[in-house]
Amino acid sequence: MKFHVFVFVGVVHLLSLNSGKAVYGNGISQRTFQEIKEEIACYGDVAKAIINLAVYGKAQNRSYERLALLVDTVGPRLSGSKSLEKAIQIMHQNLQEDGLENVHLEPVKIPHWERGEESAVMLEPRIHKMAVLGLGGSIGTPPEGITAEVLVVTSFDELQRRAPEARGKIVVYNQPYTSYSRAVQYRVQGAVEAAKVGALATLIRSVASFSIYSPHTGIQEYQDGVPKIPTACITVEDAEMMSRMASRGSRIVIQLKMGAKNYPDADSFNTVAEIIGSKYPEQVVLVSGHLDSWDVGQGAMDDGGGAFISWEALSLIKDLGLRPKRTLRLVLWTAEEQGGIGALQYYQLHKANISNYSLVMESDLGTFLPSGLQFTGSDKARAIVEEVMCLLQPINVTQVFRAGEGTDINFWIQAGVPAVWTKGSWCSSQASGPCL
Repeated sequence: MKFHVFVFVGVVHLLSLNSGKAVYGNGISQRTFQEIKEEIACYGDVAKAIINLAVYGKAQNRSYERLALLVDTVGPRLSGSKSLEKAIQIMHQNLQEDGLENVHLEPVKIPHWERGEESAVMLEPRIHKMAVLGLGGSIGTPPEGITAEVLVVTSFDELQRRAPEARGKIVVYNQPYTSYSRAVQYRVQGAVEAAKVGALATLIRSVASFSIYSPHTGIQEYQDGVPKIPTACITVEDAEMMSRMASRGSRIVIQLKMGAKNYPDADSFNTVAEIIGSKYPEQVVLVSGHLDSWDVGQGAMDDGGGAFISWEALSLIKDLGLRPKRTLRLVLWTAEEQGGIGALQYYQLHKANISNYSLVMESDLGTFLPSGLQFTGSDKARAIVEEVMCLLQPINVTQVFRAGEGTDINFWIQAGVPAVWTKGSWCSSQASGPCL
C-alpha cells in the first residue's frame, strides 16, 4: 500500500502547488506551458521528501495500520447501518486528532436496506444447495419463498427472443465475462428486463473474471412502472452448471427464499477535512474514497484502502510541514455502493462553486501496485499532469492513462472538472507522458 499512498499524495500536493488560476476546462491562466513546466521541475526535492517519508520513513505502513484498526473494530459498513455511522464518527475523531483543518461532517440521507436470511436450492434435476447473495435494494420473497422452473439465458437479446418462455419462471443470467462494464449491466438491469417479460425472480451470474464458488453482491436498480421482483447473484460455477443442464434439455426447478427489506432513508454524513491553501484558499484539489461497504465483507479493499490513502495524503503533507497554495480537501463518501448517494448530495451542495475546483480525485480500484493515474480533462491539463508524474520517476510510476472516472467524482467530470483516478498494475490501457 505504501507506493500507492505516495503516488496519491505526490500528485495531490504537486498539483496543488502550481501557481495561477485553477486548471479548469481549457484554461491554464496566462502563463506559458514552458513556465509551468519549469516550475513543476523545481519541486523535485519536495517529491523526494514525500517519497522518503511515505516509503522509507516513519510513515511507512501507517495507512495500512490505520485501516486494519478500523476494519477490525467496525467490520462491514453497509449503507444505513449502525456500523457505518460508528465508522464515520471514528474517522471524524481520527481526522481531528491528526491535526487537520476544518474537520466536519456534512449530513446526507442514504438508503437503508437489510439482506435478511436467504437461500437458493435446486430441487430438479437434483437437490443442490446453492451459494447466493441478494443484490442491494432487492425486495424479498414471500416467507415460503418462490419455487419455479428456470429459464437460462446468456444475454438480454436472448431473453427477448424467448420472452414467452420467461413468464412465471426464475430467469438465470449466464452472461459471459468480457469486461466488468459489460457484465455489470446484467446485475444492475437484470431484474427489470426479466420483470418486463413476466419473470418471478432473477439469479445473475456473479460479475467476476474468476470464482472459487463465491457469489458477489452489488447494487441493482428497479424502474418505475415495472414490477419489482427479487434478484440475487449466484456463483459462476452454478450459472455454468445450469446452462449445461438446460442445453441438454433438463428441467431445472429452484426454490428461492430472500428476507430482504427496504426501510426509510437513514441519516448519514460525508466526512470532510482540509489543509487550507496558502495563496488560493478558495481553490480546491479534492481527494476521496468511500467509507461504506457491503455487508458480507469488511470492506478493506472496497474501499477502505482508497479512503485511507486519501487521508494519508493529507497526513504526509502535514507531517512534512508543507503548505500547498490551493486547499487540499479530503472527502470520505457515504453510500457509494448504493450509486454514489453521498457524493451526489455533496455535488448538489457545492456545485455553485464549481469554478473553484481545480481537480477531483478518487481511489476506488483497490490499492494494488500502482502503475500511474487515469486522467480526464483538456489536453493542456493533461500536459501538466504528465509533467507532475515525471517527478515520480524514483519509484517508476510515471504513466498517465486516459478515461479517469469514478462513481463519486463523475458528477464533477460531467460538468467539466479535470479528474484523476488511481490506477493499479492489474489494469491496462493506453498511457502517455514525456517520461515513458
